[in-house]
Formats: sequence, C-alpha cells, structure tokens
Amino acid sequence: MKRCFQCIIAMIISFLPGIFGVFFTPHGDSHLWYNGLIKSGLTPPGWVFSVAWTVLYFLLGWALYLIIRSARKTADKMRSYILFGAQMLLNAGWSYVFFGLHFPSFGLIVLLLLFIVSCWMAREFHRIDHAAAYLVIPYLLWMMFAFYMNAYIVLMN
Repeated sequence: MKRCFQCIIAMIISFLPGIFGVFFTPHGDSHLWYNGLIKSGLTPPGWVFSVAWTVLYFLLGWALYLIIRSARKTADKMRSYILFGAQMLLNAGWSYVFFGLHFPSFGLIVLLLLFIVSCWMAREFHRIDHAAAYLVIPYLLWMMFAFYMNAYIVLMN
C-alpha cells in the first residue's frame, strides 16, 4: 500500500506544471496572440501537445517514483528531489512567461535553464536508478524540440 501511495504522490507532483499551465495555454486573448505568431512548419497541431505532455508528465512521475522507492537514504536522494522540483518550477514558469506574459524571448531563456536543470536531474537520477534516468530522455528530446519552436517564434516575429 505504501508503494501505491508513493506512486500516486509522484504522479500528482509530476502533473502540477501541466495543471498550472492550463491557466495560460492559448484561449481567449492568448489564443488570438498565439495564432497570430509565425510558427515553424514543424509545429504540430494543438492536440499533439496535450498527448505529448500527458505522456511526458507520466514518465517524469514514474521516474520520480523510482527515485522515491530506491533503497538509498533520503539524504542521498535529496539533490534529485531538489532538481526535480526546480525543473517542475521552470516548466510551469515557461507556460506563464510564454503564454501568460506573451514574452517568447524570455521563454527561450527559461527553456534553456529548464534543459540544463533537467540534464543535471537525469544525471543525478542515473546515480540512483538507471531506469529513472532513461525515463527522462523523452522529456529532454521534447525540450529540444520546444526550444526550436520557441526560437523560431522569437526569430520570425
């Protein structure tokens, strides 16, 4: 029962940036602003983002669960927890900066910081549980694609 509770908590934590981001995703004036931007031809339709982020948050939640359930002492896992929290805050912050403030240039900086922190987090995860680190790889790949899309918007608008 304890493992099930840990898994649920890890999943809830991992989905928090997505829940926060819903308040800033394109709708109303933000939708008009976003639709008015020149975007890359590689930008997928809106529904793809929902599916991709659901999968990515699930993978991050599972990775966090693997770290939580690791036999290592909590003190040994503290850096992983801090980095996980930092990347979650940066993830949520990007939605606010890009969609909420309509500031793609600063969003690009946030994405760069998010990528750096997430790489560091994956490295720390690898020290504790290799599978947890591998679960972060799709997130890192998606962030590289997000960086490209964000940079395209910055350069073309």
